[in-house]
Amino acid sequence: MLEALAILAAGMAAGAINAVVGSGTLITFPVLLAAGYQPVVANVSNTIGLVPGSVAGAVGYRRELAGQGPWLRWLAPASVSGGIAGAAALLLLPDRLFEAIVPCFIALALVLVVAQPRLGGLLRNVHPHGRGRPPLWALVAVFATGVYGGYFGAAQGILLLAILGLAVPDGLQRVNALKVVLAGLVNTVAGVIFAVVADVAWWPAALIAAGSIAGGWLGARYGRRLQPGHLRALVVAVGLVAIAQLALG
Repeated sequence: MLEALAILAAGMAAGAINAVVGSGTLITFPVLLAAGYQPVVANVSNTIGLVPGSVAGAVGYRRELAGQGPWLRWLAPASVSGGIAGAAALLLLPDRLFEAIVPCFIALALVLVVAQPRLGGLLRNVHPHGRGRPPLWALVAVFATGVYGGYFGAAQGILLLAILGLAVPDGLQRVNALKVVLAGLVNTVAGVIFAVVADVAWWPAALIAAGSIAGGWLGARYGRRLQPGHLRALVVAVGLVAIAQLALG
């Protein structure tokens, strides 16, 4: 019973953090490992469990998603195809392949999030593009983030927020709403693949799902009230914790 409550609480915390920032996997994945599940089983079960929380977060951000259809038409296919490739990589490649470089990716993403207001305007002036149509580099970067998200997913939201903040000329909360949808698509396609071909621990996955629904709704409800500066500060804080946790194994 205590183990079940811990997994449920981790799912709720992860759902809330994913809706606001990203990196919820860094809460649920270690809890599943502590409960005795093997790393790959914990990873695929965690991915499946967090899918409902992504849906709840997207529903919570529905006002910010209004008018974002043109962006999603370009970005969603990049995320979905990346998620499929990442899920395949997890099942086919040796474990922990990305472990050494993931902290570097997160550190770069944090720098981009902090520099986004100035750097985003500069990039759009140098590489202009139409409203609702992201530049080619952003599509490639979103695809690459989808590969990473399908493979492991920790801090996928931070990477996406950094990329979208530079590519999408819009407010940070609306960019965050896009991030929630794209990360949710990656988790969904990866979760479907894992459910069909991987070894899934369904009981903890169900507990994480139940917790992540409540957490995703709460995260969207209160996260959307944060000012852009406060949201960036929260992203940086969570990102630094993620780097430390990954670096320490």
